[in-house]
Amino acid sequence: MSWHEREHERELEYRAVLAVDIERSAGRGNTALFAIRDVLAAALREALEESGIAWDACLRHDLGDGLRVVAPAGAPKARLVHPLLHELAARLRAHNGRAGDATRVRVRVALHAGDVHVAGDGGVSGWPLEVLARLLDAAPARRALAEAPEALAVAAVLSRHFHDETVRHGYPGIDPEAFTAFTFTAKEHRGEAWLHVPGLPGQPVTDARPPENANGDGTGNAAGNAAAPKTAPAPAHMVNKATGHGVIYATQNGTQHIHPAGDP
Repeated sequence: MSWHEREHERELEYRAVLAVDIERSAGRGNTALFAIRDVLAAALREALEESGIAWDACLRHDLGDGLRVVAPAGAPKARLVHPLLHELAARLRAHNGRAGDATRVRVRVALHAGDVHVAGDGGVSGWPLEVLARLLDAAPARRALAEAPEALAVAAVLSRHFHDETVRHGYPGIDPEAFTAFTFTAKEHRGEAWLHVPGLPGQPVTDARPPENANGDGTGNAAGNAAAPKTAPAPAHMVNKATGHGVIYATQNGTQHIHPAGDP
């Protein structure tokens, strides 16, 4: 059988995929690392169950300082936004309130969906997992979590495709205004995504919104006209300056300057 024939027979399944990475996990030592991994697994399992998605029905893969979860076929994607993000943040916040410095857990969460190959042994492969990894590693998400108040435990990044199929519709419990669009580059991948920090309001960025013609996989490679900018009244008191790729939210005093990807 030729390579092309084998590929033709390889069945693909549309799945929602989620990845979680623990902030500043390195250097804590084995005892703390084992503890925070257990905390994350328990919090994520409970959050999924509260969202109506059975933990045992998910395909789970250890990322060392995090987890990747492939939801079962047909799982409602919107539930991975709400209530999952809220439930995960609440559980980590409760843990952190009683934990010492070495065992506090704050995480970045990436959400995407697409066609993947699920092997008989539970292994999963496909382009959506590459996109997911780049989302998880996006610099704006790292900065957002690092700059968020310590009480906030989650910074979530959604691909354009995932956002379009969930957040933009305003399903119950999901406030589209709490998500901010940004562009980023990670390794060879240039992507468009949406940032959400549960507990913080979104700050729409008018000159960094993804174009309407984006092809839905987070890559933004299609050609066409850009979306009309989304405007929002300027807050009375804000300050932050951001350069490079990404987005900054703010709650201080002054002005906000955004340089989207590609600007000098």
